[in-house]
Amino acid sequence: MTVLEKAGLPKSLLWGFVGVLVFMMGDGIEQTWLSAYMAGEGIDPATLFSVYGFTVAISSWLSGVIGETFGIKKTMLAGFALYMLGVLGFAFWGVTSMNPTVLLLTYAVKGLGYPLFAYTFMVWITYRVEKGRLSSAQGWFWFVFTGGLNVLGAYYGVFAKNHIGVVATLASAGLFAAIGAVLALIVNKSESSNRFIDAADDLAEGKPSDTAKGGRIAELFRGLSIMWREPKVLLGGIVRVINTTSQFAFVVFMPLYMAQYGVSEGDWAAIWGTIFVFNILFNLIFGIVGDKIGWSKTVTWFGGIGCAVTVLLFFYAPQIVNNFWFILLCGTLWCIMLAGYVPLSALVPSLVTRDKGAAVSVLNLGAGLAAVVGPLIVKIFQAPLGYQGIAWILAGLYVVSAVLTRIISKD
Repeated sequence: MTVLEKAGLPKSLLWGFVGVLVFMMGDGIEQTWLSAYMAGEGIDPATLFSVYGFTVAISSWLSGVIGETFGIKKTMLAGFALYMLGVLGFAFWGVTSMNPTVLLLTYAVKGLGYPLFAYTFMVWITYRVEKGRLSSAQGWFWFVFTGGLNVLGAYYGVFAKNHIGVVATLASAGLFAAIGAVLALIVNKSESSNRFIDAADDLAEGKPSDTAKGGRIAELFRGLSIMWREPKVLLGGIVRVINTTSQFAFVVFMPLYMAQYGVSEGDWAAIWGTIFVFNILFNLIFGIVGDKIGWSKTVTWFGGIGCAVTVLLFFYAPQIVNNFWFILLCGTLWCIMLAGYVPLSALVPSLVTRDKGAAVSVLNLGAGLAAVVGPLIVKIFQAPLGYQGIAWILAGLYVVSAVLTRIISKD
């Protein structure tokens, strides 16, 4: 067994993980600067990101169930095609014309694409990794997902914007997506049939598989109904929404907020990219910690309570000590605690004996809804409460997530 396998990285899916990393690097190109750029062009960034988040949420929700029903590779390929359509349309049509309708439409299509690619791969992991190593494997997923989106993509995006311009930078996301798709869908040779490892036991005992119970469409709707049939799965989805709500809220308002304290666009990009280096490292660590001390304990104390404290610390950092390194330190602590939610990806599917793909879809829906809820919180509460009020709302949500996690873990 290799060192990476001992750390929980499945060898059979290695090139799939690399493909997701490269794909998400393209999706992270505009993370640190698009909000300020759109505001400067007279476009409301909160509206743009909210519409984008809505399509991300829908696509995220459907990704697991569609992947389980119609096939993993077909779903990921469809996601790639939609992503390319949205990215190229946004860059060459939307940004060049600065037509609000075109911008919203093309960015929305982009939002439909990446979850079908990336989050469906999460279902692939759930198929191929046994329960005892699942939290660690999911940690690796979030390692490559976040590493591409918030670290490599963020650094490349600022560099490219300053050297090749906005349109070319945005369009280059298509190149990363194409390379990532080739690695994940062609170079990666892992078996991808829609059958979970533990489903083999059911078949051996003569029990019908989930997908054999009816037609594909019937199975699709059956999967979508899991939140009503399994209330704890619904609670897990709510916890997943809260997990990254602050991240998507920060993308909208923190560049503008930090600029009030003299933090330049370049410094903010350096802070954002660097703190997520620690996030991806702790995605691995908390995946292993979750397998050792318990998934629920890890999510409750490191994720929920840890984020409640550190989201406020990060926000108030420039008011406490207006220093680049202090802000970086506080942001790093926040990003480390964000990784405390990694075991949730193992906890929620374990709540059901069947329909695990549907349970993963609920988590994916939560991840997508965070992209809606974060910008909406900014849009709704910025005027009456200001940035400070938004920060306290985010902290309160994390406390709620800790309570919900304890409820989920009780028999």
